[in-house]
Amino acid sequence: MRLLTLALFLRDRLIYVVSGLLIMGIGVCLMLLENARYPGLMETSTIYYFVAAAAFFLILGLAVDYIRQREYYKQLRNAIERSDELHVEAIVQSSVTAEQQLVACLLNQQMSAYLNKLGAYRRQQELHNHFVLQWVHHMKTPLSVIDLLLQETSQQIPSSEKEQKELTLSLHEEADRMSRGLEMLLHTARLDKFEMDLHLKKTPLHNVIRDVLIAHKRLCIRHSVIPQIHGEAWIETDEKWMTVVLNQIVSNAIKYSKDKQDVKHLMIHMEQNTDTGCKLSITDEGSGIAPHDIPRIFDPFFTGENGRSAGESTGMGLYLAKQVCSRLGHELSVSSELGVGTTFTITFQPAGIHLLGSQADKDRHAL
Repeated sequence: MRLLTLALFLRDRLIYVVSGLLIMGIGVCLMLLENARYPGLMETSTIYYFVAAAAFFLILGLAVDYIRQREYYKQLRNAIERSDELHVEAIVQSSVTAEQQLVACLLNQQMSAYLNKLGAYRRQQELHNHFVLQWVHHMKTPLSVIDLLLQETSQQIPSSEKEQKELTLSLHEEADRMSRGLEMLLHTARLDKFEMDLHLKKTPLHNVIRDVLIAHKRLCIRHSVIPQIHGEAWIETDEKWMTVVLNQIVSNAIKYSKDKQDVKHLMIHMEQNTDTGCKLSITDEGSGIAPHDIPRIFDPFFTGENGRSAGESTGMGLYLAKQVCSRLGHELSVSSELGVGTTFTITFQPAGIHLLGSQADKDRHAL
């Protein structure tokens, strides 16, 4: 780095070096002409002394200027290499010339303006998130009332009225879909403050899965999806956020299986291992995912072929599930065969939960 900095320093002052050499050449030429006009007026050694003295003072001046500005170059180089951090204060302290001080003053003013605009943007974002959270909470109340009214209505409809029963079930399904959409919006808004809404404990994974399946019982019966749970496992995680992930996976499994005829199975396997942690696999018999869509299904707002054909996908569900798993230190992966089914696998590593902060930072930078 030092040689590169010196080379840049000399390159920037090339015009001064050339001018100094040109003046030395002119001086030597004048001495030679004068000596030719008046032979013996000056000795040849005098010319050598002149050249040596001029070169010495030229090099000395460049060396003093370089030593004086070396710290500025060093800190400027460090600031460039560490572009993710702000080093305006260091550059301001090490500036030497008036030009450098003006540039440092400009950088300082630009930094102040940037921080002011960033603070205003953050305040605006906080107000927006607060409004979204309040709106979601207000919308959940009428949805709960609608669900209760539908339950009362379905109990009062005679079993012979099949059309009325079907209509009530459809209204139930739409209300559930709206409720899940509001929940997704709520959890997405809370994702930026994930660490503030976190409670880690030893959790029975099999019980969490059963609760998720009970919440989807109506949809499973309506679309002839039979869930089967194999195994038990205890994991260290946040139960509420893990429920969000499982709700999204199970909901997708049912949504993309309902168009198939006959009975479909939803296979859930848990493998507990004290050394390698736990592995959860959820396999459906739905439409599957196109191979070219698999690398992008965890990207925000990506719907893929299935989402566009179904017309119900927002492209945020699997993104939210991936983000939650990453922040919890779990690994979410997918494998699928088009027309056969899809398997989502969550790997719970023993030390994965301690990667909470670093993994979340990596994911935010990747987006």
